[in-house]
Amino acid sequence: MTVLDFMTFSPRSALAGLAAWIVTAACGVANAQTASQPFRDCDAVCPELVAVPAGTFVMGSSAKEKGRGPDEGPTHKVTIARPFAVGRFEVTFDEWDACVAAGGCKATDNGTAVASDAGWGRGRRPVINVSWRDAHDYGAWLSAKTGKPYRLLSEAEWEYAARAGGRSTFADGEQISPSAANFKDSGTNATVPVGGYAPNRFGIYDMAGNVWEWVEDCFTLTYDTAPADGGANAGGDCGRRMLRGGGWNTPDNFLRPAARGRNKVDFRDNDFGFRIARDLP
Repeated sequence: MTVLDFMTFSPRSALAGLAAWIVTAACGVANAQTASQPFRDCDAVCPELVAVPAGTFVMGSSAKEKGRGPDEGPTHKVTIARPFAVGRFEVTFDEWDACVAAGGCKATDNGTAVASDAGWGRGRRPVINVSWRDAHDYGAWLSAKTGKPYRLLSEAEWEYAARAGGRSTFADGEQISPSAANFKDSGTNATVPVGGYAPNRFGIYDMAGNVWEWVEDCFTLTYDTAPADGGANAGGDCGRRMLRGGGWNTPDNFLRPAARGRNKVDFRDNDFGFRIARDLP
């Protein structure tokens, strides 16, 4: 393990579904009646998105949280002022390969294959062996194709979306079962196709396990300089970027919403992938 190095609906209808969410700003708790409707900005080569509601939450972990890393504090309040769209699933090989076919993403880099599948297959499995720069290439291609501002999530947006209104150690309690996510204890020893486990309360799949997901933020050892508005941290070491969510080969403590990974912007591995996001009007 190298990380610690480390159906188409309109966006308007998706936003309408957010009326079913009540976000309590004081404690960051969301009561879900229904997740927003998924939508796409183009045909099937575009990833499905769901709208995530605005709200306030406490980012990071307390000193008492089991499995906590020293880079997960200090805890601090973050306000996401506007809804945003996030990939319903991790970006898949099908979606990545469409970018390569269109000339927007690299097939090779200095003679080395980009996004090799490790012999596990492509299709609906999450794309792997991609760097932070590769993920940016995909976002730029998707933005050009759709005319929409695609990007990586910030760390704060990622954790907010992963918690989906909760405040427990894991998204749905103090423990996580191998039946709830693909990680070391699941025994798969590989990625699995996206969407095979239950979604969270925001209707997002695989926020825990399967692949680590690149996010926008520069590497920082603590949250001392973390933005309070949910934006990405542009300070610190920007030659390394943050990863979230844990992978198919990681122990359960890295599947906590507060857990952080990092690596160099050009580094690729078979447990590194990404999820896409974009702003909503």
